[in-house]
Amino acid sequence: MEHNYQSNDISFPLQRIEERNMEKEVKQSFIEYSMSVITSRALPDVRDGMKPGQRRILYAMYEDNLTHEKPFRKSATTVGNVLGRYHPHGDSAVYGTMVRMAQDFSLRYPLIEGHGNFGNVDGDGAAAYRYTEARMARIADYMMSDIEKNVVPMTRNFDNTRDEPTVLPSRLPNLLVNGSVGIAVGMATNIPPHNLTEVIDGIVYRIDNPECTVDDLMMFIKGPDFPTAAVIYGSRGIREAYETGRGKVYIRARATIDEEKRQIIFTEIPYMVNKAMLVESIATLHRDKKIEGLTALRDESGRGGMRIVVEYRRDANAEVILNQLYKFTQLQDTCSVNMLVIDGGEPKTLNLPTILDKYIGFQKEVIERRTRFDLEKAQKEMHILEGYRIATENIDEIIKIIKTSASIPEAKEALSARFALSDAQAQAIVDMTLGKLSGLERQKVEDRIAKLTVLIADLNEILSDENKLSGLLKDELIEIKRKYGDERRSELVEATEEIDLEDLIERHTCVITVSHTGYIKRQRADVYSAQNRGGQGVIG
Repeated sequence: MEHNYQSNDISFPLQRIEERNMEKEVKQSFIEYSMSVITSRALPDVRDGMKPGQRRILYAMYEDNLTHEKPFRKSATTVGNVLGRYHPHGDSAVYGTMVRMAQDFSLRYPLIEGHGNFGNVDGDGAAAYRYTEARMARIADYMMSDIEKNVVPMTRNFDNTRDEPTVLPSRLPNLLVNGSVGIAVGMATNIPPHNLTEVIDGIVYRIDNPECTVDDLMMFIKGPDFPTAAVIYGSRGIREAYETGRGKVYIRARATIDEEKRQIIFTEIPYMVNKAMLVESIATLHRDKKIEGLTALRDESGRGGMRIVVEYRRDANAEVILNQLYKFTQLQDTCSVNMLVIDGGEPKTLNLPTILDKYIGFQKEVIERRTRFDLEKAQKEMHILEGYRIATENIDEIIKIIKTSASIPEAKEALSARFALSDAQAQAIVDMTLGKLSGLERQKVEDRIAKLTVLIADLNEILSDENKLSGLLKDELIEIKRKYGDERRSELVEATEEIDLEDLIERHTCVITVSHTGYIKRQRADVYSAQNRGGQGVIG
């Protein structure tokens, strides 16, 4: 129902009021808000593994030529440019995203190189953006590969003043190697990071064997590889995640027991665990007597790496204490994998083979668009050179026509009529000075035409031969692996994921005694072997 309220209406003078059902309106508005958050804020695109905020930060830095070989620039400048050009949201959200992209304990392969305080694994925040500086990391070059060649679709920004990419070329398989964490409305994504070498090996295998299974892929992509390393226990959860897109991965801190010094030393902790809060939780458990036998707790981490030291009493069992620490603290943690991404504008949960297929398909599309761009450019140059070749064969007559013409348009028309030149060829010739025109060497023109002929043939072959296209993609991926591939950090161990109650009890030999009144008593065997002060040994 609609009403046109008149000016004598005190509440709504000269306004058009539309009456709607409040319940329906709230539902519809919330759905629209939810979809906006899901597609435009919280979930990564399956093709480049980036959320819109991350993508806009990298693209703004690329526009400002803030590549790895250029000097650092104040983070405030980048944040302001991102806000003003592409991302009309809060500055703290943009800077927080930028900080995470620079943290080597958050991203397996950081995309931004930070200069200054960008936070630490203890949970300390980064310095304000007026103090820090940043630029793109070297590996981020592969996120922007050939973007100037129209390899990705562009769209207008929020105020319709400039174009921005809807997706980055992302030669780097960013979704898997850096993972993603995001909470939308009614759904969340949690994709763990992986090792670049393993992921590229898996992609190459998938290109060659498009019907391969998850088990086949796991020969190469063995599991997540966290920036904070640690130990991954059990492959059942990993396989489930790769098969269905959902699963649980169990992670434990790396521990060594020094029996001589009676110390348990932790040198690696699970991913996304706050070290300072972890140490505090151990101290609280000891204070509340939930874990007994500890004598000291120190955080000795420094430039040499992470080192948390737990000292225990002489009569304590180190294995039991270690299991208790795993059970009651985040020294053992679970990573709930949910590979939820934006695919075709919709949120979808995808398994590992599908994610690889989406990446491969997108990269082939990028290479095709790049090849068509290069082909068109080469063909245009070839067309001009063919005009130059005609010019070298008739240089004197061409110079005479240009000199006797009253204007450039007249010269172009005369050249086109005399030598059957196209408008572009005639324009290229009249644009040359007489000195360059007279010095035009036929051999150089012929040599360049020969090179372009080979190049055009190669480009046409890429576009017409699927095997050639796949081979080119594999070569480019192998080149990335050669430059940035590294060893796995997280160790994979086949073991039981959960700690049983028996693991929390010290193992020792017991003696069970039953009295004549039926009283049952359990005592350690060493109680009987040790003679107390004033006791009497066995006689005779």
